[in-house]
Amino acid sequence: MSNEYLELSQVSIEFPTPKGPFKALNQVDLKISQGEFVSLIGHSGCGKSTVLNIIAGLLKATTGGVLLESREVDEPGPERAVVFQHHSLFPWLTVYQNVELAVKKVFKGKMNKREMAEWIHHNLELVHMRHAEHKRPAEISGGMKQRVGIARALAMQPKVLLMDEPFGALDALTRAHLQDSLMEIQDELGNTVIMITHDVDEAVLLSDRIVMMTNGPAATIGDILHIDLPRPRRRVELAGDSRYNAYRAEVLKFLYERQRNPADDDDTSGKTAQPKIRAVKTAQVGDEKVKVA
Repeated sequence: MSNEYLELSQVSIEFPTPKGPFKALNQVDLKISQGEFVSLIGHSGCGKSTVLNIIAGLLKATTGGVLLESREVDEPGPERAVVFQHHSLFPWLTVYQNVELAVKKVFKGKMNKREMAEWIHHNLELVHMRHAEHKRPAEISGGMKQRVGIARALAMQPKVLLMDEPFGALDALTRAHLQDSLMEIQDELGNTVIMITHDVDEAVLLSDRIVMMTNGPAATIGDILHIDLPRPRRRVELAGDSRYNAYRAEVLKFLYERQRNPADDDDTSGKTAQPKIRAVKTAQVGDEKVKVA
């Protein structure tokens, strides 16, 4: 596998504020191999979503840039599908129709009606949602909605699947089921996945590498941890695995010792604070509002 399938080179970005330019990212360099699963982790405000939005083409770096298969990324495109924390399904459309929208956009003129239907069914089957294809979003659970969002993204046949805390709003059991499904899908398709998470266990379970971000402003990559655990991975077996626990400890050490969150200093209870999810800031980009991180 090439180490230059997706490359971020010297990526920095500034946003205008009433007090002058705010540098969110500074000199981010990262190379991702085809078929690799990479997680981005760090405290709130470290620019994880900004990195993801630059890869997606929703934001343009102030300096530096992104290459996908040696071609510059400068706008959104179906080869980079995004799954956000909230599903963003159209409530008046069925599960099938929500996926169909993406398929028609990407494959119009390339597939006939029968081929499109087969492709939609194939992707719904990947996420175990074929049985609910005629239901509308209000008739299914939060976890099922997120499965549909993943199916819609996969149906675009992206070269890179970008996921911004896709399971963050779900209960622990649903989250675990979706993590298992995502591992199955990635094993079957061999697609390249970049995921933002605040969950250390999720990062270690799913990833080939964990990219740990320094605190903002002017955030950058602080360290990269290679996860050398055989696949398929089973969470129950890994719970007592010494390597799994060593990787987990490395990430925790980075977050709470090397990159202690300044907000933790307000905690006088003596307990270790958990990563906080703050209100998301947005920036207007064309006709869309996108996360700035």
